[in-house]
Amino acid sequence: MTKSVEEVRAEIPFLRTGIIYLDNAATTPTPQPVLDAMLQYFCEYSANVGRGVYSAAKRATVKFETTREKIAKVINAKPEEIAYTKNTTEAINIVAQGLKLRKGDKVVTTVLEHHSNLLPWQRLERQGVELELVPVSRECLIDPAAIEAAIDDKTRIVTTHHVSNVVGSIQPVEEICKLAQERGALSLVDAAQSVGHIPLEVRKLGCDFLVAPGHKGLLGPQGTGFLYAHEDLLAGFEPLLVGGGVVKQVEEHKYDLIKPPQIFDAGTPNIPGIIGLGRACEYVLEIDIKRIAERERKLTEQMLRIVDIEHIEVYGPHNVEQRGGVVSFNINGLGHHEVASMLEELAQIAVRSGHQCAQPAMRHLGVDGIVRASLHYYNLEQEIERFIATLEQIAREFGS
Repeated sequence: MTKSVEEVRAEIPFLRTGIIYLDNAATTPTPQPVLDAMLQYFCEYSANVGRGVYSAAKRATVKFETTREKIAKVINAKPEEIAYTKNTTEAINIVAQGLKLRKGDKVVTTVLEHHSNLLPWQRLERQGVELELVPVSRECLIDPAAIEAAIDDKTRIVTTHHVSNVVGSIQPVEEICKLAQERGALSLVDAAQSVGHIPLEVRKLGCDFLVAPGHKGLLGPQGTGFLYAHEDLLAGFEPLLVGGGVVKQVEEHKYDLIKPPQIFDAGTPNIPGIIGLGRACEYVLEIDIKRIAERERKLTEQMLRIVDIEHIEVYGPHNVEQRGGVVSFNINGLGHHEVASMLEELAQIAVRSGHQCAQPAMRHLGVDGIVRASLHYYNLEQEIERFIATLEQIAREFGS
């Protein structure tokens, strides 16, 4: 039985403050069942994982490991193909370092990427790796033909986002991954803005790697995330960190590491966070991700009415079928931070303003920053109406 909007809202304590929360692309509020799962760990079996034979330690280890199965169910993968990370950034860095790229190798990405999918590859340029940034359309859509033209015999990996954190444009990642595969290159999909928001299956996408956080579409806690990689690929990667918990044998001058995916869990991991992430995966599946996507599409279509407000410029595709639940804009004559502050002061509406950790994308749009409103299943039609009415007031009184 799926959860209704009203049921979900009733289970999110943060919403009781009266806030109209439209910053879900940055992070989402945590539902009570997820909080309860983490609190249960602290109260009933607050032990380290893989470190003891007593019952509490065994229970913690089982709960911790079970989250791999729950993540795998969300994206149709195998549990052994899931490595825990603290965020999407760490997941991408694991891949960037794990590929052991050399001078003369090439990476293909786009100008629209979040810094997390750009800086790890830029750092490799210092080692002689070539990085090509493919341009995108004015609406921030990737043309697969441009990706195909950029791939050559030196290309080792093509890496791109699924849904833009800047404007919400949905990219043809299935086609892009196929192009990479046909040319003998690997592919990575940054699914930070799509996992939990729209149904996706890694087998259908055809990607070699997929990365995502726990604290956005999945409604999980901050400090959690995951890396999906085919088990054969994961086996060839060295972890970013080594130390306690990831070794089979240590001698004075050498060590023998355990196998993936546990090899990426050096030290004491975020045990309550990962347990919470597992419950969050169950939670979005209880709502039904297809239902989440349908509702977000409806709310996005409603929000896009701001296109018709004088003095407002909306970025990205105006066709709701080409975008996720993200609507970005500016009001002529006002700074993006000014607009965000006015929305909170006038109507307790929380949005993101700034360059969205994507400065090359801002240069593509010809601005230094934008205002971004982003949705999730629990948002209400009346909240969107309040948002539109408040923007109309701001644009009318202060726009130019």
